[in-house]
Amino acid sequence: MKAMKAMKKAMKSIVARGKLSKSQVYKGRKVKTVGGLKASDITKNKYGKYVSKKASARAKTNVWAKAIAAARKALGLKGFVPINKGPEGKALYAKAKTILEK
Repeated sequence: MKAMKAMKKAMKSIVARGKLSKSQVYKGRKVKTVGGLKASDITKNKYGKYVSKKASARAKTNVWAKAIAAARKALGLKGFVPINKGPEGKALYAKAKTILEK
């Protein structure tokens, strides 16, 4: 009986999967993510996490988040303040609504 031929080595994957997928693509270890993002579509956010450029840009245009940030600054609030709960939260909500209406 003839000996079996050696099997070909399996091809290395170019698609990054899992939690660190965007990081692997950004650093050039893989070509794209499962969702199809390439290195040119990925950026690093202020916390050092690799995120989609489009999603990051879209999130920066969130008017409610900007209104809340401005209201917190105007009221001089520091730390966690639940919106519309308790006296500080109610004041924060009211101020944010007025800023949003301008």
